[in-house]
Amino acid sequence: MSQLMQMVEKMRSVFSSMVVYKNPQYNSFFQGLNIPSFLRDWLIMKFSDKGEKVNFEEIQDFVSRYIPRRNDWERLKAEMINEARQVRFLAKIQVTMDVQSGEGLFQLPDFGFPRKKYEARINGRLLREKKKELLSSSETWGVMDLEWMPEGVKGKKDQGSIVMLDFTSFRPYSVDLDFYREARKEFLSVEEWVNMLLLAVDYHPLGFLDLQEKLALLSRLLPFVEKRVNLLELAPKGTGKSYMFSQISKHGWLVSGGTMSRARLFYDMSRREAGLVSRYDYVALDEIQTINFPDEEEMRGALKGYLESGEYRVGEHYGIGEAGMILLGNISREYMDENRNMLRELPRVFHESALFDRFHGFVKGWEIPRMRENMKAEGWGLNTEYFSEVMHYLRDDVRYAGVVDELLLVPKGADTRDTRAIKRLATAWFKLLFPHVTQPGQVNREDFRTYCLESAMRMRGLIRRQLHLMDSEYAQALPQIELVETK
Repeated sequence: MSQLMQMVEKMRSVFSSMVVYKNPQYNSFFQGLNIPSFLRDWLIMKFSDKGEKVNFEEIQDFVSRYIPRRNDWERLKAEMINEARQVRFLAKIQVTMDVQSGEGLFQLPDFGFPRKKYEARINGRLLREKKKELLSSSETWGVMDLEWMPEGVKGKKDQGSIVMLDFTSFRPYSVDLDFYREARKEFLSVEEWVNMLLLAVDYHPLGFLDLQEKLALLSRLLPFVEKRVNLLELAPKGTGKSYMFSQISKHGWLVSGGTMSRARLFYDMSRREAGLVSRYDYVALDEIQTINFPDEEEMRGALKGYLESGEYRVGEHYGIGEAGMILLGNISREYMDENRNMLRELPRVFHESALFDRFHGFVKGWEIPRMRENMKAEGWGLNTEYFSEVMHYLRDDVRYAGVVDELLLVPKGADTRDTRAIKRLATAWFKLLFPHVTQPGQVNREDFRTYCLESAMRMRGLIRRQLHLMDSEYAQALPQIELVETK
């Protein structure tokens, strides 16, 4: 039995109910339904015989009945208003408490509803009973029952609104991080665990030449497990950037082209609504060269403050976000040279060294192979939805950062931003590869040095090199951060 087959059998034994059979031939079916990967795996598990046979007719019927598309929304509104029917479906919602009226309000961002305030309200009884599910995060997925009522907020007539009468949170897997940590101990080598992670995010380990290529791909997951990891990735087309940041987790947001304003990213004063950085684990700006920033100076100032501290101020509003910021750009092979200024490829808003210094790491996307058929996961793998929830929960565990602090010896004269970036990146690698280690005495120091510290140093080192090429005032050398000697 090959090492990969042994790993798969171990994974099926250890994770048992959290594995699903992945088949590239399924992908076109789910793409036609516009279903992301985290929902795909849940549907396969729900409508399969616990093996490789999937009932696609049942999936089609379920999706048609309970997962409407954007162009279905007007039909659903007509059913509620004209036919006095309740409707039930699964969707993403945002919930806010309105101070002025005392009402709970909701939005359906995938449908662009509501367009006016107070058009979408939450029944008071439901809000009291499901307060934890509805208000524990700014955005969540769930199955909801909606009904149109002729009166609006506080019973005002002629201000009809759609009211949520029931809600069941879409959290099909209860995440037990202690179980996940114990499961990690069963995978004895780093590459064995890396192969398991690749299958969880829909990649086949045999499609990669070596461990370096695998780790290059997994570096995209660092913002999934650690708060406010800010990355820049430049890569040729077809390396799967968009897929990773749009399909793997419901807790992130990918922006592809178009216009990006301060209101959309941070806070909309006219709507009194928090922006993307306060609602998601990460915000990825894809095809960054095609994104238009209407007021570059305004955006640059807001970004500098947020990337530094996670805080932002828009007018009199003060806010905090935990989202990492990721810039994703396509770059032709002739410009893939870390010894030349690659930042010229970015929009002008980022052509300032003080702003770029606030990005923690550079992902060399040209080290990630272009997507090929043999790289698509086939066979048993960890359920993507379950794994994305694990990564989301790992963000809140601060013990890993404490371990990293104790392990690293930082020179007194070290640049603060370099130190912060290296520690944050090393912590993210630590969570991703060694989640079972929560005490300094448990750490395999050579593994930590190789896969966490040196990886972080390389990613930050490329930022430093580009800063130096952009502005000679910045030295390209990093501080000599090392492991504390054992006693």
